[in-house]
Amino acid sequence: MGSAIEGVIFDWGGTLSRWAEVDLEDMWRVAAKHIHPDDPDDLIRRLIEIEGRFWKDVEATQTSAHLSDVFAVATHELGVDIAEVVLEEALQHHLDSWTPHISHDPDAVPVLQELRGMGLKIGLLSNTLWPRAFHEHFLERDGLIDLIDVRLYTSDMARTKPHPSVFEAAMDALELQDPAAIVMVGDRPFDDIGGAKGAGMRAVLRPNPAINALPGPEPDATIESLPELLPVVRRFQHG
Repeated sequence: MGSAIEGVIFDWGGTLSRWAEVDLEDMWRVAAKHIHPDDPDDLIRRLIEIEGRFWKDVEATQTSAHLSDVFAVATHELGVDIAEVVLEEALQHHLDSWTPHISHDPDAVPVLQELRGMGLKIGLLSNTLWPRAFHEHFLERDGLIDLIDVRLYTSDMARTKPHPSVFEAAMDALELQDPAAIVMVGDRPFDDIGGAKGAGMRAVLRPNPAINALPGPEPDATIESLPELLPVVRRFQHG
């Protein structure tokens, strides 16, 4: 019989939240118009290019980055003088441009409530360039924030999934000792499933057909909807 389950860690985009297909140019246009209102187009193109370079580097090295790093590199490469207050306002505009498109799975709240009712600790581990405040804004808006005990964002960390250190950090934050007693739920076979299995955790895949995900190891279970997770966790509980 395996270890009793003590905690569940969720990925965010495509797992707890619905995957949002938002055009990058539309997002960056808001920030670029704030910085260069008379001629934003070149800055938009460069921001898209620079963000793309950041994500390629993240995937290749599992080294984390922050959205402010994108602005800092753009400032350096373009010679744009972005004062701290302007940067913060630009980031807020970037958040506002996402807000209408971001929604959480309607089953997220009842599933999290049920898992907590089973006595399990709940964590969130997201690969992201966004600052913590962005995610917290959406989680609070949709009533999830108080249902998740620990929320980790790689923009606050040195590495990204699937690096072992981020899974260890999540386990430590949940104050759990046995990785086999933790279930990771995510939509990316390489980042979520591969990282969790490499750390010794159970892994549940919620496939996301909207992304071109890198392959990973076989998950311990596959679900199509969040409510399907509940019997899976109960099955793990009973070995």
